[in-house]
Amino acid sequence: MPFLTNPSRRALLGASFSLAAATTLPAWAQMRALTSGSRQPTVLQIVDMSPSQIDVSKDFLVGSRAAWKDINAKGGVRGKAIHHEVLEWDGSAASLRAALGPLKKLPNCLALFGTAGDRAASQVVDFLRREVPDIAHVAPWLQNLDANNADNTFPIFASRQDQIAHAIKNLSTMGIPELGAVYGTAAEYAAYRDDMEQTAARLKIRLKSYSPTTDLQQLGRTLSADSPRVLIFIGGTPELLQFSQGIDKQAAQRYIIAMSDVNLQTLSQMGGSRYASVIATQVVPMVNSNLPIVKKYRETLGRLFDEPPTAHSLAGFVAARYTFDMLQSVDGPLTRQSTLQALQKRSSMDLGGFHIALEAKARSGTFVTQSMISAGGRLVG
Repeated sequence: MPFLTNPSRRALLGASFSLAAATTLPAWAQMRALTSGSRQPTVLQIVDMSPSQIDVSKDFLVGSRAAWKDINAKGGVRGKAIHHEVLEWDGSAASLRAALGPLKKLPNCLALFGTAGDRAASQVVDFLRREVPDIAHVAPWLQNLDANNADNTFPIFASRQDQIAHAIKNLSTMGIPELGAVYGTAAEYAAYRDDMEQTAARLKIRLKSYSPTTDLQQLGRTLSADSPRVLIFIGGTPELLQFSQGIDKQAAQRYIIAMSDVNLQTLSQMGGSRYASVIATQVVPMVNSNLPIVKKYRETLGRLFDEPPTAHSLAGFVAARYTFDMLQSVDGPLTRQSTLQALQKRSSMDLGGFHIALEAKARSGTFVTQSMISAGGRLVG
């Protein structure tokens, strides 16, 4: 699919919501094309291009594409180019089932990797566990720790629970006695409220929870002088934008701590609040880091795409490079079964300075850091 270049891509992100729906083939049609393709070794990536996920998925896909283009240009895996097949999903459960059903008859598809965003990753985990347990699902953008109930899914990024713990612990060391928790949707409220409350109680921080509402802008307007000045927001970029625009109607400075599903670059381009600084956790190093994997990412991205470095495209790049390293480590012929076996026997890995600690079936990533948009709109970190 074509990509619009910066800055117009981000400025037109709202328009691209409807464009993606209009131009993307149905998932079953994309998989039919893959079924009729060659026997070239293939990795499949599913990206959710629905309006609530597109800002994360587009960037994640850019990073993954850059990685595989670079890998194949340098000989691929054991001298064979790896076909990177992308399935753009519209967000419906029925289309995902229709698309993934043919996987059983595609032995050349070695693994799924880098599924994005979180909703797609969760549904793919469940489908593969039930229907295609012999294929590996590598490095998905899986945010909910409880969603990984499958032996063939191998996440490498820190969970939402890890991010919440990191954010609240940082606030506790700053001596902040009270915190607000805002949830973008009822599903996020159900999934993460207990984690928020338990973590806050453990660190002795008072927590005021705000129930999800269909009008997040109105919720922002209801904040008063007595409301917590520091708020943790659990939701995506569109929801956070609505909420922050409500805060903009009152002259009281707030600090919003968002999770890694928020795209700070997109939020900055779309216009945040003059009265709220937004700090977002991220599960990869800073894009200006001097770590070898990040330097490799910046060089490759700059050479292949006219795109700015972002945390989400770095995550997509890391997911692809990790998948490549695991394919390289397979003993014997490169097959779906040998790939899954290699992942099941995996050990901790240093991926160009990004350490992935793997122990049995435990979630493999706990790395969390933070970036910020100031109230003036400047991106820091």
